[in-house]
Amino acid sequence: MQALRAEDPENLGGHRLLARLGAGGMGVVYLARTADGTPVALKVIRAEYAAAPAFRARFRREVRLATGLTGRWVVAVTAADTEAREPWLATAFVPGPSLAEAVDGLGPLPSDTVVSLGARLAEALGELHAVDLVHRDVKPGNILLVPDGPRLIDFGIAKGAGATALTAPDAVIGTPGYLSPEQTRTRGGEVGPASDLFSLGCVLSYAATGRRPFGTGEAPAVLYRTVHEPADRTGLDQLPPPLRSVIDGCLAKNPALRPTAAAVHSALTDDKHRDNTLSTGTDWLPPAVLRLVAERSARALDPPPRTEGPEPLNTPTAQGLSRRRLLTIGSSTAAVLAASGTGAAVLLTRGHTTTGGSSRSNTPTHTVALHADLTGTQRALGKAQERGALLAVAAHNARKDVAYRLALTSYDDGGDTARARATARRVLATPSISAVIGPSTTAGARAAAPLYAAASMPVVLVSADDEAAGLSTTTLRTLCVTRTSDSSQTLPILFYLTKARATRRTAIIQDRAAGETAVEISRNLVETPPSGGTVSVHQVAAGTSDFGAAVSQALAAHPQAVVYAGTSPRRAAACARALATAGFTGAVAGFESVMRADFLTAAGQAAEGWVFGAPYTEPQSARTTPAKAFTAAYRARYGAPPGRWSAEAYDAVGLIARALDALGTTTAIEPAQVAERLFHISYEGVAKPIRFVQGTTHTMDTENTSFLYQVEDGAFRFLGRYDQVLSAQPELACCAAATIRRYVPSRAMADGLRGLSTRST
Repeated sequence: MQALRAEDPENLGGHRLLARLGAGGMGVVYLARTADGTPVALKVIRAEYAAAPAFRARFRREVRLATGLTGRWVVAVTAADTEAREPWLATAFVPGPSLAEAVDGLGPLPSDTVVSLGARLAEALGELHAVDLVHRDVKPGNILLVPDGPRLIDFGIAKGAGATALTAPDAVIGTPGYLSPEQTRTRGGEVGPASDLFSLGCVLSYAATGRRPFGTGEAPAVLYRTVHEPADRTGLDQLPPPLRSVIDGCLAKNPALRPTAAAVHSALTDDKHRDNTLSTGTDWLPPAVLRLVAERSARALDPPPRTEGPEPLNTPTAQGLSRRRLLTIGSSTAAVLAASGTGAAVLLTRGHTTTGGSSRSNTPTHTVALHADLTGTQRALGKAQERGALLAVAAHNARKDVAYRLALTSYDDGGDTARARATARRVLATPSISAVIGPSTTAGARAAAPLYAAASMPVVLVSADDEAAGLSTTTLRTLCVTRTSDSSQTLPILFYLTKARATRRTAIIQDRAAGETAVEISRNLVETPPSGGTVSVHQVAAGTSDFGAAVSQALAAHPQAVVYAGTSPRRAAACARALATAGFTGAVAGFESVMRADFLTAAGQAAEGWVFGAPYTEPQSARTTPAKAFTAAYRARYGAPPGRWSAEAYDAVGLIARALDALGTTTAIEPAQVAERLFHISYEGVAKPIRFVQGTTHTMDTENTSFLYQVEDGAFRFLGRYDQVLSAQPELACCAAATIRRYVPSRAMADGLRGLSTRST
C-alpha cells in the first residue's frame, strides 16, 4: 500500500481515494471508500489504453459480465464508468493474497485446504457455466484467499455463447500452464465449460504440490507439453483419493472425459468430514495465510497520508523503521492487482519502470537479473533470494536522493542444467541488464557462469559454491563470489575451538566418502590446529557406515573436541551416534553440508550440542540493527521470517548498487564496467562485510564472513557471526583473536585456509 501522490485525484465517481494499492502499465488500483464508508478496490485505466476501441470494448464486457454475477465465490463490481476518458470500475475490496502468492511464498497448501478450495471453485464455475459463460483464465493469480472462502476474479476474457471475439484469430487466450489443450489449439476460438475444468485441475495440482503440472519456461514449450505430454504428477499420489481423482479427471486431454463442475463439487463434498470442513468457514486456511489477510486488513484501516512527491516506498535504515514506513515496504499489491487484471508480476519484475511524477521522470533505470531455481527442487532457496533482492531494490528506489532507479527481473531455470544455459542466453539477449545475481544452484552456476563471463556480464554468486561447480574467479574474470566455499569453512570452527572451548587436543573423523573436501578440511586443521595444540586424523572408508572403530581410535588420544570432516548428513549422524555410545562429552563440530533435517532425525539425541560453521546468516536471530530492520521489512512484506540466503541476496543488490554509484549515471554503463568495479569496493552488508582480495584471483576476503549454529532441542540454533559469538566476554574474545592472528595470517584467511603450509611464530 502506497501513499497517494500529488497527481492522484481526491475523489472519483463518488469514492474517496485513500491510498494506492498498486500500479502497472495499464493503470492504477486505489483503495477507496464509498459514501457509506465501505472499502473498495478502484481500478482506473490509463487514457492511452482506453483510446483503443478493442480495449475499451473488452473493458465494457468485463464490467458487464462481472456486474451480472452474484455467486458467493466471485468478486462483485459495485460501480463503474466505462465511457470516461479514463474508465474505471470498483469492486469489493478483498484483502487476501492470491493463490499464486500464497503457494509461491509459503509452499503447498494442506490437502484439506485444497479440497475446500476445489469444492468452492467448482461451485463458482458451475454458476458461470449455468448462464453459458466460460471464464477462460482460471489460474492461481485470479484466485484470492480470504477466511470465508476463495474468490474467482478477472472476467476480462470470459466469453459466452454467441459473443464476438475481441482478439486476433491466432491469439492464444489465457495463461500458458493453465490453458486447456483445446484453448491452445483453437487460438481464440470457441471453448466450452470443460476448458475451465482443465484449468481447475492445473490450479488444484499446483496448490497441493507447489508444482505447475506442465512445467515452466518459455510459453511455446509449456503449450507444447500441455497438448502432447502427460501432466507432472509428482506429489499427487500423497493426496486423499477423492482429490487425486478429481485432479486426474480434470487433466484429461479429451474434454469429453473431464468431469463437470457439479461432479467435482459433489466429489469433494460427499464425505461428511469434508462437508463439515467446508461449512465452518474460517478454519479452511492455514495460519500463515490468515496472518497475511489480517495484516492487509489492518493496513486498509490505516492508509498512509498523501505525499507531495512520487516516493512510494521507504527503506530500512540503521536507525530503524517507523510503523507506517514499515507497512509501506511490507505491503503486497499482488492480490488487488490480480483482482484488477493489471498483473502484479509486471510491477515487480519489469525493468525500466518509473514511479510517475515529474521529479523522477528522467531518472535512468538499471536492471538486475535474478537467475534462480524458482520452481524446482531448490525453489525455496531461489524464492528467498528473489524476495531479498526485491526488498533491496525497493529500499534503493525509496531513497529521495537516488541518481538512478533499480529494477529486478527474475529468470527461472527450474534447477535444470540445460534450462540454466538457455536462461543465461535469454538474459544476455536483453540489452537493459547490467548485472546478474545467481544462478542460485551449483548445477546452474556450473552451466551458466561461463556463458556470462564470456559475454563480460558480471555474475554475483550468492549461494552456489564456485569450487563445487568447478569454477575459477581467476579464469572467469566477471565471476563475483560472495560466499565462502565448503572447503573454506574451517575458519569458523577453528575460531570456535580456540576461543569458546580452548581446545588443545582435537581429533578429526575424516569421512573418505566426502573425497577431497574431507582431505582439505583435515589438512587445514592439522596445519593450523585450534589453540595451537595437536590434531589427530582418523579415517572412515567410503564403503562403510560403521564409525565405531574410527571413534574408538580418536578417543584413545583423549581429545577435547572432535570434528567430523565430511558432507553427508546421515553419515554424520552415524558418527554422532558412535560418539554418544562411547560416552564422549567434549565439543563436536561439523560443517554446513551436514545441517539438514536428515541429520537431526537420524542422530536423535546424539545430535545435541553439535556446532556447525555455515556461510549464511539468520537475520531474525542476529542482534545487529541492519539485520533487525531487514527482518522487520521481510516479515511485513511476506508474512514470514527471512528465508535462508535472503539477506545475502539483499546484500548482492547493495553491492551492485555500490558499483553503479562509483561509475556514475551520466552516461550509459556497460556490464563489463560494473564487473570491473565490483572487485574494488567494500560493502558492509546486512549479513556480513563484503570485500575482495586485490590481485588476479578476485576472491572474497573470507575473514568475518561465516557463522556458527548449534543443535539445541532438536533444531539448529543460530549463534552468530563466528567472530562475534563471545562478544559478551571481551577478555576471552580478545585472547582468542590474538591466538587466531598468530596461527592464521590474514592472507591465509582471505584464501579460505586453502593451501596453508606455514604459520607465523
